[in-house]
Amino acid sequence: MFEKAKATVLRELAIQDIEPGVYCGEWLQTTGRELLESVSPINGSTIARVSQATVHDCESVMIKAAESYNEWSHIPAPRRGAIIKEIGIELEKYKEILGLLVTLEAGKTLSEGRGEIQEAIDIADFAVGLSRQLYGLTIASERAEHRMYEQWHPLGIVGVITSFNFPIAVWAWNAFIAAVIGNIVVWKPSSSTPLCATATMHIANKVIKRHNLKPIFYLVTGSGSVVGNAIANDRRIPLVSFTGSTQTGGAIGEIVARRFGKSILELGGNNAAIVTKNADIPMALKGVAFGALATSGQRCTSTRRLIVHKDIHDAFIKNLAHMYETVEVGNPLNPKTLVGPLIDKKAVGEFESAITKAREEGGEIIAGGNRIAPEGCGGGFFVKPTIIHARRGLPVMHTETFAPILYVVRYTDLPEALEIHNEVPQGLSSAIFSNSVQEVEYFLSHRGSDCGIANVNTGTAGAEIGGAFGGEKETGGGRESGSDAWKSYARRQTVTINYGSSLPLAQGVAFDV
Repeated sequence: MFEKAKATVLRELAIQDIEPGVYCGEWLQTTGRELLESVSPINGSTIARVSQATVHDCESVMIKAAESYNEWSHIPAPRRGAIIKEIGIELEKYKEILGLLVTLEAGKTLSEGRGEIQEAIDIADFAVGLSRQLYGLTIASERAEHRMYEQWHPLGIVGVITSFNFPIAVWAWNAFIAAVIGNIVVWKPSSSTPLCATATMHIANKVIKRHNLKPIFYLVTGSGSVVGNAIANDRRIPLVSFTGSTQTGGAIGEIVARRFGKSILELGGNNAAIVTKNADIPMALKGVAFGALATSGQRCTSTRRLIVHKDIHDAFIKNLAHMYETVEVGNPLNPKTLVGPLIDKKAVGEFESAITKAREEGGEIIAGGNRIAPEGCGGGFFVKPTIIHARRGLPVMHTETFAPILYVVRYTDLPEALEIHNEVPQGLSSAIFSNSVQEVEYFLSHRGSDCGIANVNTGTAGAEIGGAFGGEKETGGGRESGSDAWKSYARRQTVTINYGSSLPLAQGVAFDV
């Protein structure tokens, strides 16, 4: 099954055994460069190798990107949008095969792999509409015969550093929005999923070349210590968008801030779902299970904490534990599989370490808690989805583990539930399951969830592209994708025009010379 899928992907996407990983208007040769192995989490085997960028390559890319900006930024925004639309159409042609590559390289289920590409297509559609809606405000002036308004200009070159768990969609969130505003994008993909990046770049470049344009998307595959640092420190990159851990994002944000750059940080999530005694129980069970198990618990929006009312706690957890014991965990190439592997050996180690800490701190394992080896997946990185009964304040529960571990806490009343919910340092996504208007409105009030995303009767995972995506506290505070998140990729300019014959000053200031 694996070898057949691998052969199909390599053939249809024309992936070479040693794939060039640097795009600088042309794909730079691979000879003499350090190579990065793309290892499938399904069985631990190598899919292909990708050449890595050097610091010199990063400099070459920046020179070319500046030339591209001079051309691209002069093209009217609606025409830029039309080109992004064509890229979306091209992605649609490759949806099945690109989705299969996501499954092979990131370990997502077949459904999630296809969903990844659909998300990129959807954000292309969104960007097309946005290209005709880059609105600024008209402002009333206090001075006679004066007009004020705001306008938005592109920033220039945007650096985008993405994580393995959404290896194509998150790039598209950033790249397509940034591009319709007039920016050029330099992409550093995760070292765990470089083939998703090279394949996507080949597809996007087809469209750009059809229009005889300089590239608008550049690729620099490589380590964080080389390529990531080069992007973070480069003053020619006024905005860096980073998706990843709180620790790494904090370091990048600090570097960028020191040079007075801007950053969009999409960092850790330690998301909770509250289930009240007024919930639709079957809906809540499904919502919690999807939130905790989708992408094997490797979404930044994954449900990691479950806060259940004391009156329904025991019955709810019994039913949830049964779901955990019976859910299909295994080869994501099997259409029946709902939970695939973790991304690598390190992730399995972090899963096991969290289990050990939870036990030491008094947590009780209700389901799972161990590594497994599904049939036909020798060498893969699989674990059993885990439920841990925890007391409030359990230290391990305040950290994010990128794995299918769900901590369960019971509560007495909703204010207590919200205290438990908000006591962690992260603040990305949240959910409540309740049919009580009072409970829902309390959860959505300023006294309720402190997260950037609040969901009612749906899980913490699975955000739509139309809303601004991002969180508070140690999640970073950035916003990507829909709503007015586009403003992060532009610079605001306040314009004042005096169309009169005198020079009145604001606030009645007199300056007679």
